[in-house]
Amino acid sequence: MKFEKGFPLRVVGLGVVMGLLMVSCSIRMTFTGASIPDDVKTVSVQYINNRAALVNPTLSQTMTEKLKDRLTNESRLILRNGTGDVDFSGEITDYSTRPMSIQNDATSAQTRLTVQVKIRYRNFKNPKDNWEQSFSAFADYPSEQNINAVEGELVTQIVDQLTEDIFNKAFANW
Repeated sequence: MKFEKGFPLRVVGLGVVMGLLMVSCSIRMTFTGASIPDDVKTVSVQYINNRAALVNPTLSQTMTEKLKDRLTNESRLILRNGTGDVDFSGEITDYSTRPMSIQNDATSAQTRLTVQVKIRYRNFKNPKDNWEQSFSAFADYPSEQNINAVEGELVTQIVDQLTEDIFNKAFANW
């Protein structure tokens, strides 16, 4: 194979320029679509208290742990006790069921389980990025089923959706 004079130097030069551009970026992208500033290294998640009128006794723990898992598994952030560079706190404000899909005989074919959580996000490196927002998710189940029989599976689906929405709001600006 024959190369023009100076070809290897141009390739090396292009590689160096590309490398410098990649190193000088101040925001890193992840495979999840998250953009986290380089100066943010740690994250903390405070216990998410249950303030809903109807209380699922394991929901606070489940919500708190799933949020921690999502943040550590889908970002480069290190989980920290106390307060990290960014901090999540909040409370569950609603946990309710209601009938859906009313049929001709005035009975419900589906029931909807809804969970709402209010989250506060604090970015101690860049306070202008702070926010507070309510997130809500739901799952439907056949009304002939007892909520106790399907609650665990539904809560898992709902909490997965809530943690995804919270993560995206914090780091993907969706």
